[in-house]
Amino acid sequence: MKSRLILIYRQNGAVASSFSNSHRLWLLFLTTFFASTFTLTLINSAFPYSSARSPSLTSASVSTPLPFSISDALVHYASMTPNSTNSPHMSSAELTSIATALSPCSPRCNFLAFGLPHESLLWHALNFNGRTIYLDESEFLVSRFEQSHPGIEAYDVWYSTKVSDMPELIKETKSLVRNECRPVQNLLFSECILGINDLPNHIYDVPWDVILVDGPRGYYPNAPGRMSAIFTVSVLARSTSDGRTHTHVFVHDFDREVKQNCSYEFLCEENMVETVDLLGHFVVARMEENSFQFCTYSSSSSSTLMPLSV
Repeated sequence: MKSRLILIYRQNGAVASSFSNSHRLWLLFLTTFFASTFTLTLINSAFPYSSARSPSLTSASVSTPLPFSISDALVHYASMTPNSTNSPHMSSAELTSIATALSPCSPRCNFLAFGLPHESLLWHALNFNGRTIYLDESEFLVSRFEQSHPGIEAYDVWYSTKVSDMPELIKETKSLVRNECRPVQNLLFSECILGINDLPNHIYDVPWDVILVDGPRGYYPNAPGRMSAIFTVSVLARSTSDGRTHTHVFVHDFDREVKQNCSYEFLCEENMVETVDLLGHFVVARMEENSFQFCTYSSSSSSTLMPLSV
């Protein structure tokens, strides 16, 4: 009997001991929890700026990212060497003039550019919410440019003209001003010698806000020159039918005879707004369909067209 009591006592002692250990574990857990909570509260109150910074970090994380076209252009220009005095690049004043013309129709301008010069990515970046299309004489350059810069829309153009033929080409075009070479028409169906009629169809339907003529080549007699580009631009600007009243047209290298003569014949001196360095700026108004005269006043260059020295 005595031994049985001793056995029972030990069992009760073990049970009591287990309850005691359980209470100690709970006490340790609760103590650690409250100590951690107190420590975190103390840190947050001691360093209020950490919580103040979180809204800005959250805002930055969900803000609109920089458009790819802009970052692409920044990388492109950052990798270029500084311009030399003989550089063919546009001057700051010329770039500003074109950028200013893009501002009123931003952020959805329709911008058509002849040529793929150094500044091409800049136009795409400035007009990143709009539509920018490039036309160039080199199929190779167009393909390489599109591959190097995804999102670019560019097409190659074949020119049948020569700089040395400029006087005859202008003369023939003016003789057909009431027929194939009239100022208001859909060039897709035109047989005018200076009209470009093999571009993708949609280009003839877009109401262009700004057009830049910076190509094709024109610095030697057998080069295609910009006669066709300037004539085509003059018709596109006058033939818009969506309610736009005018189109800004820029002609680069305006100091050269071909560009000046063709611009005065088809874009017209009366429409010239300014010249900025080597850039001619015209604002060409829309015309009615039954119009058969490019300029209100005859161009002063008409009687002085001579074989050119380039």
